[in-house]
Amino acid sequence: MSKTINAGRTPRIEIESVGGDLSLVGWEGDDILLKADDDELRATQDGDLVRASCDGDLSIRAPKGASVKISNIGGDASIRGVMGGIELKDVGGDLSMRDVNNVAIETVHADFSLRGAKGSLSIRKADSDVSIRDVDGNVSLDSISDDLALRDVRGSVSANVGEDVVMYINPQPGNAYNVNAGDDILLVMPPKADATLTLSADDIHVEWSGVENEKDAASRVITLGDGSAQVTLSAGGDIRVSNRADAGESAEDFGNFAGMGMDWSGFGERISRRVEQATERAQRKIEAANRRIEAKVRAAERRGRGKVSFGVGRWNWDFSPKGVPVPPKAPVSDEERLAILKMLQEKKITSEEAEKLLTALEGGL
Repeated sequence: MSKTINAGRTPRIEIESVGGDLSLVGWEGDDILLKADDDELRATQDGDLVRASCDGDLSIRAPKGASVKISNIGGDASIRGVMGGIELKDVGGDLSMRDVNNVAIETVHADFSLRGAKGSLSIRKADSDVSIRDVDGNVSLDSISDDLALRDVRGSVSANVGEDVVMYINPQPGNAYNVNAGDDILLVMPPKADATLTLSADDIHVEWSGVENEKDAASRVITLGDGSAQVTLSAGGDIRVSNRADAGESAEDFGNFAGMGMDWSGFGERISRRVEQATERAQRKIEAANRRIEAKVRAAERRGRGKVSFGVGRWNWDFSPKGVPVPPKAPVSDEERLAILKMLQEKKITSEEAEKLLTALEGGL
């Protein structure tokens, strides 16, 4: 279904919850267009304020001047072309943003990417990789669990990162760039950069004309030009500073930076780790679903309900009052559950079988 609402050129949009994926695009029109499956969308209007929630996927087209507040997104989200303020509390999947203004995010549970922000960006917590490019304002990242790629930020930067960091910046007078990384940091600046570098790491290597490297130095203070920008870096691994634009491309032996100097499209695509993280998330969902299934079985026992069962492949799930559901031969192990996930991902079982199995695991009988 679709719903059209006219709330002016600068409406306020508040979304309580999106159960699935969200697509939000700013356009030149005056109307807000909401699209979702039948019976999943709820929306109300009070003047220029529009409130909405959706049980599944939600697509929104809104005036570019809209401001947006979202409490929860269960899946992935894509937001672009919305120039009012954006506030997000919790995003369960990946979040991609482009051509926005001020952005404030509490938690992103997967990858985050931003390209093009006229204002500032703040993130309290990101559980995976973060890629940021072309931001006019300040960037504040309280906690990034994995890697950070940052380029062309014209404001100040503050970041705490669990793993590697790649920074391509042109430091501006009076700005401060404070970055702590659990592993390695690669900093690339123009040859005529004016900055005072305060560096702390296991190993520090500076590729800069007129700057000599100090063997075994774990901390250094280096002044480049008039030193008018303050750059403070602390790394649990190594720090490399360079004025070569291709520094990231030639850093195969330095962290995980190979090929990331100029081409940011591939950032964060470490396939094996993504599969592992996805499997862990899916396994947690399965465990929670199994607990709900067992609760349903116990409720059935109390009601004296008869036997209910269905089959998927070699599994014949039995929800009889006799106890917890079991396969015909042996209990399903963790390895078998993971095998089911892999078969679903690789399309080795049919969509009908997958639907039946997922329905069961989510508590449907």
